[in-house]
Amino acid sequence: MSRSRSWVGDSKVGCAIWVLIVIVCGMIAWKAVPVKIASSEFYDFMIEQAKYAGNVPPDILKKRILEKAQELNLPVGEKQVIVERHGDNIRMRCSYTVALEFPGYTYNWTFKHELNRPIFIV
Repeated sequence: MSRSRSWVGDSKVGCAIWVLIVIVCGMIAWKAVPVKIASSEFYDFMIEQAKYAGNVPPDILKKRILEKAQELNLPVGEKQVIVERHGDNIRMRCSYTVALEFPGYTYNWTFKHELNRPIFIV
């Protein structure tokens, strides 16, 4: 049985391209997934703090949020966290940018977390 000459070497190039694609996707996931998990955990912490903010002053809430950001290694500064209380509502805002560095490219991933919740005093 004879083979067609056009088949010779085609699979090696296709395989190399797929291996390269898998390596690039793996590098992106290796850098991005831990940042996304930390960001989600940080936002969940903000929600938890807002739920139980009944008798806690805004400056204490801000301090707790900054401590959690530091614990999660997120680049959050004092000026980036805003905690305000308006009557029976608590409003929290935080925005920060995480730089993901890849060979030859740096991606700046910006996160903006905003909450506006009613305060329930138990």
